[in-house]
Amino acid sequence: MTSRPDSPTPGLTITVQGEDLDQQGRGIARWNGWVVTVPELIPGEDASVQLLQRQRRLWHGKKIQSIQPSPDGRRPPCILAHVCGGCTLQHISVDAQNHWKQENLIATLQRIGGVSALVGPLISPEVESLGYRNRALIPMQRDEGGLRLGYYRRGSHRIVNLNHCPVLDPRLDALIEPIKNDLAMTDWPIDSDLRGKPGLRHLGLRIGMRTGQVLISLVAATDRLPGLEQLAAQWMQRWPQLKGVTLNVQPKRSNTVLGDQTLCIEGHDGIEEHFCGLSLELGTTTFFQVNTERAEQVVKMIRDWIKASAPSASVIDAYCGIGTIALPLAAAGLNVLGLEINRASVVQAQVNARRNGLENACFLDGDVAEHLQKLLPIHQVLVVDPPRKGLTPTVLQMILAIPPAFLIYQSCDPATLARDLQQLTGPDGPYRIEQIQPVDFFPQTSHLECLVMMVRVNSEAPPQTA
Repeated sequence: MTSRPDSPTPGLTITVQGEDLDQQGRGIARWNGWVVTVPELIPGEDASVQLLQRQRRLWHGKKIQSIQPSPDGRRPPCILAHVCGGCTLQHISVDAQNHWKQENLIATLQRIGGVSALVGPLISPEVESLGYRNRALIPMQRDEGGLRLGYYRRGSHRIVNLNHCPVLDPRLDALIEPIKNDLAMTDWPIDSDLRGKPGLRHLGLRIGMRTGQVLISLVAATDRLPGLEQLAAQWMQRWPQLKGVTLNVQPKRSNTVLGDQTLCIEGHDGIEEHFCGLSLELGTTTFFQVNTERAEQVVKMIRDWIKASAPSASVIDAYCGIGTIALPLAAAGLNVLGLEINRASVVQAQVNARRNGLENACFLDGDVAEHLQKLLPIHQVLVVDPPRKGLTPTVLQMILAIPPAFLIYQSCDPATLARDLQQLTGPDGPYRIEQIQPVDFFPQTSHLECLVMMVRVNSEAPPQTA
């Protein structure tokens, strides 16, 4: 009888029990003092796992067989969930997904930021949540097997070929297969990674959830696609809900999907969406939250909290994008100044302000920290919605140096949120937490949005006047 190895090696098959999930939704287990991450391993599940490779004190593995299933496991609603890297939690029940997101947020805030404030119950569907995405950017490749269109396999740049995606709005999902078939009939080079001849790279789909208007965008490394105008005209005739077909040119070999130039091939270069009672114009490159309903819930929470706490306050919306937060606040009667480094987003915000007759919403492009230095002393409320990396050190230091009376932080990453809260609300920080509200923008994935309302400890001091 051969003794079982005590040290892990690539190819070794071991038996483990899932303990938790990591930030990517992979199962976490322990074996002989080693941490092992395993896709689709569920907490409480006993499974046979093959070790693949070591990363410092961590091993990556793959599940070979479930020995004792977890009661939280289920058959994923998508047949490609086991290989597609888009949704990492489909194999877990909705209740278990919600429970893990809530507990993971609490643990992360405490571990990284020392935050022990009460966290509100997760706002998330109690039943299956599919069809919530209003936008998709789908990579494409052409090989000896024909056109492949789909998201990348976990941890690779190999495309999982698909005809349907159940988390997409069904009205967009219905377009994938016929568009794919049409593109397959062309002789255009198709290569998302730009390893061959310049050609198509991605298919972009966007819908106004409240209007039903659709925009099709092709992303390519070149604007020379013979016959594109005729194909676009056919699509416009075939689908009455289609408002336009655009071509975005991205000639660089990089992970940045969209380029700086967008051409309108047929129809209009944007669609209309109704959001918080406003009419918004959304284009090919416009950033807009993919879950319209959840985004609207969050904006209404921000609006209601400001109106209750500081009804006559002047508000700064930093990292404002196209004004998704700023414009509804202005519509509620608040004076709002949006700050955004991306000039194109500021132009779009200004267009949408005029579109809705909102003269009390202004927007500035440029470095956010530089603007804050001048503007924080004369504003009571600051709303920040930074990217996943959180607040930059310069912005964070500016807030600490000139803390407004009220601070609202919308985060898309619990770890960077906890890091920033440690300084903002720690023993030496200027704020106390009034409310922490997690919101599930991305069901079936490990991602989580969180809204934190903060009040300056000495908030009775009025802001200076200009």
